[in-house]
Amino acid sequence: MKKVSYEKLNRRNFIKVVSAGAVAAGAALYGCSPSTGSKMGNETNDGVPTDKMTYRTNPSTKDKVSLLGFGCMRFPTLPKADEDGNDIDQKAVNKLVDYAIAHGINYFDTSPHYCQGFSEAAIGKALKKYPRNKFYIATKLSNFPDDPELLTREGAMNMYLQSFKELQVDTIDYYLLHAVGGQTDDMDSMSLLKARFIDNGMLDFLLKEREKGHIRNLGFSFHGDVEVYDYLLSLNVKWDFVQIMLNYVDWDHAANDEVNANYLYGELLKRHIPAVIMEPLRGGRLARLNFQLLSRLKQIRPNDNPAAWAFRFAGSFPDVLTVLSGMTYLENIQQNVQTYSPLQPVTEKEKVLLEQIVEEIQKFPYIQCTACQYCMPCPYGIDIPGIFAHYNKCLDEGNYSTETQNPNYKKARRAFLIDLDRQIPRDRQPDHCIACGQCVPKCPQRIQIPDEMQKIDVFVNDLKKQGTNL
Repeated sequence: MKKVSYEKLNRRNFIKVVSAGAVAAGAALYGCSPSTGSKMGNETNDGVPTDKMTYRTNPSTKDKVSLLGFGCMRFPTLPKADEDGNDIDQKAVNKLVDYAIAHGINYFDTSPHYCQGFSEAAIGKALKKYPRNKFYIATKLSNFPDDPELLTREGAMNMYLQSFKELQVDTIDYYLLHAVGGQTDDMDSMSLLKARFIDNGMLDFLLKEREKGHIRNLGFSFHGDVEVYDYLLSLNVKWDFVQIMLNYVDWDHAANDEVNANYLYGELLKRHIPAVIMEPLRGGRLARLNFQLLSRLKQIRPNDNPAAWAFRFAGSFPDVLTVLSGMTYLENIQQNVQTYSPLQPVTEKEKVLLEQIVEEIQKFPYIQCTACQYCMPCPYGIDIPGIFAHYNKCLDEGNYSTETQNPNYKKARRAFLIDLDRQIPRDRQPDHCIACGQCVPKCPQRIQIPDEMQKIDVFVNDLKKQGTNL
């Protein structure tokens, strides 16, 4: 990919932009629930407020959107799937959605691609009992090239129409071109963009659907090549919103040739386009800081966990419409609702600390996996996200060491190997990867997955060999 010199928001402008979120209560994209003047308000038995959610106003449609959005990529599952392969626990999903709505969440983000194709139907069932003006539904044209039929107008059109049936709605509030900027072995990122949305006439069709009211807001989600991002923003198209990855690491330290979030957000800010935020925790990475880093955060806000810091950072930008979180468990919703009920934007002192935290994080050899599952299923059964999650977790917990003279080496070695076997079945571990490379073009983070698997496999083998010498 051609290297691009990005125009960045410098630190001074960053501080100005973020600080604006703290004082812009009357601006178009900022606002809290009417009762934010009171400290008490209504709460459920668990102490989580029901009437303190922070809301942002969409300038295009004047939707009052909850700053916390419900991401539907990962739902609770059953021990065994049904005959269709659907393993979603619908009763559990219904309970999560009921709780979310009762606590002010009204934005739900799904895709035909999520949960092996069953996410739209699951969220459609969960929302069916609510009045249509009680929620905003977002879904995507996920016509990825794995299935060449989806690149045709007919195939893409069928996917679009099927979403209405699965969601059981007549109007889709927020519709996205899904994950633009990627590439395949056969097509570069620009060619793939045009094949998916332009050459087949789907973008023109979707613009007409917006005119007819079938789509209320049209946007796209971005991963990958910045030239595609800039190209879409340069088109004579009114984008109602754009979904980007933004967190306090990727703000200025995006990895693997990804684009810094300060550039992505800055370009939207220039054009007054609201941003929808994905990966505020970077696939959960920022919810698991090591003890030393966590203790530094606790010195300022003793009651906040690492996730709260990440969500506050993402929500502090005034042109952010909503911040998505994949909340599989009730505790996730409870914690995130408390963070945004109401939002307390990051302060000047906290921003400096987060910059220092990032500098420390950069010293560790983390694999920049966000657990999006796009690489799955592996044709050879490798649990790619699970292996990367275990590796990163061991880094956080200090159970990663290559120095045999380190006093902690034996303990770290044992913990790494035992936990690997507990969490990942033997036949799904790194040594079974044959480096076929089928996963590489699917990864939005551009991780060279076979190389990382080989690195971990070598590390595991070295640990096992050392066990015979200790």
